[in-house]
Amino acid sequence: MVILAGVALFLIIKAAPAIGANWSTSQDLSGGTTHGFSSFWSYVGPLLWGTLWSSLIALVLGAPVAIGIALFISHYAPRRLAGILGYLVDLLAAVPSVVFGLWGIFVIRPFIIPFQDWLNQYLGWIPLFSGQASRTGSTMLAGGIVVAVMILPIITSISREIFLQTPRLHEEAALALGSTKWEMIRLAVFPYARSGVVSAVLLGLGRAMGETMAIAMIVSPMIGFSVRIITDTQNSQTIAANAALNFPESNPLQRDALIATGLALFVISFGVNFVARWIIARTGGLSKRKLKAVGQLPPTDPTSALTDDATASPLHVRSEIAAEDLETGDDRSELSLEENPDR
Repeated sequence: MVILAGVALFLIIKAAPAIGANWSTSQDLSGGTTHGFSSFWSYVGPLLWGTLWSSLIALVLGAPVAIGIALFISHYAPRRLAGILGYLVDLLAAVPSVVFGLWGIFVIRPFIIPFQDWLNQYLGWIPLFSGQASRTGSTMLAGGIVVAVMILPIITSISREIFLQTPRLHEEAALALGSTKWEMIRLAVFPYARSGVVSAVLLGLGRAMGETMAIAMIVSPMIGFSVRIITDTQNSQTIAANAALNFPESNPLQRDALIATGLALFVISFGVNFVARWIIARTGGLSKRKLKAVGQLPPTDPTSALTDDATASPLHVRSEIAAEDLETGDDRSELSLEENPDR
């Protein structure tokens, strides 16, 4: 907490001159990356949009794949294959950003050019795919794909560990009631792992927002507002990439302006973490209610137990019976055979 406060204080002190400067008349802000902006807020606004937009693209592309890989490793893959896949996914986290950037330049950009043409031809009426399709591949779509691969390890690793922590009793009770493996996952694993998966996705969002080199190497920079993802002339630049590209040639006041944009990114990241904690706390409370419904937690009072039982689904009620049988060691099938020997 002390280090976090120190970083925030440093950013505020360094950003104050640029935020308080008169951008319309300042000679130090009349050239370079700050040219043409009337105030700091008109300068940082498009950069914030570019940061959030590129991160959202990466999250939409990467999060479902990461969760699917985590689910396959934890519940479908053989043990030996699961170990190999888990090792390979974790190994992606050790790959430098520059390597991902080079991979995006020489592999992803040429590969998606025909796909971008197809999107523009048949779905050009959608704002995302409108405009002149890029002939070089230096688009937000290419950058989003690369960043999606970069956030894959963190989301996959956390989701995999959360899936493996699902109580075995819940899974066995669902399977004993005749559920298929997918139904068991949907009714037992996903509700238990919801808060952990949300935290994993938000951590991936934080990684995507701070990504620098891949976006700087792949996407053609432009400071402005745009939702188009297949053009190379209307790409919204991100805060981190803009600072990396322009910091060496900037004068002192322009560097303060770049640090001020870093302060804006710091605030956004803090807000994302705050929202993540709120979601985790909220979903954690819901998970406790569901655990109480299947008999894993004692009710706080008889009234709450009646309420939970009344609102529980038939599967939860049957799961409670199965759970009690497993805990007490009762075998109702044997009792039934003893009572009805003719069966």
